[in-house]
Amino acid sequence: MNHTRVKQWGATLVMALLAALLGLGLDTAQASTPSAGSAAACPPLLNHTFARLQDEKPQSLCQYAGKVVLVVNTASFCGFTSQYKGLEALNTKYKDQGLVVLGFPSNDFAQEKGSNKEIADFCESTFGVKFPMFTKTQVTGDAAAPFFKQLAAQTGQRPRWNFHKYLIGRDGQVIDQYSSITGPESKTLVSAIDKALKAKP
Repeated sequence: MNHTRVKQWGATLVMALLAALLGLGLDTAQASTPSAGSAAACPPLLNHTFARLQDEKPQSLCQYAGKVVLVVNTASFCGFTSQYKGLEALNTKYKDQGLVVLGFPSNDFAQEKGSNKEIADFCESTFGVKFPMFTKTQVTGDAAAPFFKQLAAQTGQRPRWNFHKYLIGRDGQVIDQYSSITGPESKTLVSAIDKALKAKP
């Protein structure tokens, strides 16, 4: 008899707890898997991690999900190196609207010989670069970083020189690619950025 009462008491307690949870409007499925939504929110194209140039700490590109992203492979000793100034100006002008410029130094074209620290110091002291930059990255060929392989596959164009650009929309899809001769001040590029910023993710 006592055993039966204990079972009844236990069942009553469980029912009371369930009622309390329902009364609070808790979604127990969501509560048990808090990371499921955040994982789904990162577009496959941005699901990559790179080391930050300044301190080599790992940085997930997922943090830029929902933004308009301009990806640029850079070099310190190139005829297009002065584009750093225009890229920083773009990032400063449009960052509050949702644009982020991401720089990937590369020695694929033999014009980025320095260490990561030397590259970081050069970019900041010479051009005042504040936009996110990452450690030296291979952007072409079989050993290219998977991120750049995806960009090339989706656009049909791998970087042919330093300061090649890929524009990614808020939805995580590539909008277009631009050769090195298309500078940051180009009306074509600025117009595409403006249109992408106005689009909903």
